[in-house]
Amino acid sequence: MGALLQSGQGDRPGIYVPAGVDTVSWGWVAGPDAAPIAKVQPDEILTIDTVSHEGLLGDQGRDPVEFFGGFGVGADMVLADAAAIAASGIPHDQRRDGPHVVTGPVWVEGAEPGDVVTVEVLDLRLRVSYGVISNRHAKGALPGEMPEADPDSGAPVPLVTRFAAVAPGGGSAVVRAPSGPGLALPLRPFMGLVAVAPATGPAHSTPPGPHGGNLDVRPLGTGSRLHLPVRAEGALLQMGDPHFAQGDGEVALTALEGSLRAVVRVALRKAASPSWDLPYGETDDAWLLLGLHEDLDEAVRIATRAAVALVVERTGVDRATAYAWLSAAGDLSVSQVVDGVKGVHFSVPKAWLEAVG
Repeated sequence: MGALLQSGQGDRPGIYVPAGVDTVSWGWVAGPDAAPIAKVQPDEILTIDTVSHEGLLGDQGRDPVEFFGGFGVGADMVLADAAAIAASGIPHDQRRDGPHVVTGPVWVEGAEPGDVVTVEVLDLRLRVSYGVISNRHAKGALPGEMPEADPDSGAPVPLVTRFAAVAPGGGSAVVRAPSGPGLALPLRPFMGLVAVAPATGPAHSTPPGPHGGNLDVRPLGTGSRLHLPVRAEGALLQMGDPHFAQGDGEVALTALEGSLRAVVRVALRKAASPSWDLPYGETDDAWLLLGLHEDLDEAVRIATRAAVALVVERTGVDRATAYAWLSAAGDLSVSQVVDGVKGVHFSVPKAWLEAVG
């Protein structure tokens, strides 16, 4: 088993926020009245530890040492902060609360509604050398079909988990069944949940929304930027749901879930909330316009309208020309279909956008 990055160990640039009983919420994105656990100035670097919920949940025994021990992981290779959170008195009802362990909130000095906080991902470091992918509660893209019933008894199976050990060198993992061959998987770490506080109180951690949250947008890895319109004073930045890898759609319900340390730069742009008033992403090559809705078709419409608005505002062309250009130049992808509120992202290539003239 590979290296373990415990809380407080290793390189921690800038302001450091550990994940612990006093620095996380479980199942909820904190609202505008929550007390911040740290403060950052605009353009300051923030290092924030996050803990995966897998192995902590009630249907897994709420004991990561025992849970991961069932896959051959020694107790000395389980994160102490994960074990402490699971053993703590933090209330968590899996039927009511979201699954995610959320670190924060962090106050961004000077942030006010109407501003935009930008989270630039500088580095993502694996805290453990293993992760799991779970399908549970008849959720995912094939509810009622997966998980499959027990072949011997025909009884429903509420939870199926596949363990993945990270290969030496850290670039890939192998997803294995209890017996038989495994499947190789390249690692593409990113944070599934990045949020500011909602305007009117805490939000369930599962569905994403205007505050961001559980967006599950795969391209938002190292080098990316997520732009979050501020909903409350101080923004109250929060992060969780760390992923080692995920495909667009996240069809089985979870990604390859594993704890990460995120090193980010937090920027602030005053009075910069976009006309479409939703979070949006950016990589070196593309703008990522998000659409969020219970109805996947409506999510597509929301993302497409945002992409049209972006092209119009940046080039001055009319909406009809922008719409036509996007049909030939843009790429529309399904981010996830498993969080109640479904997500899509419309990728608008920067090079082609800048070539308009």
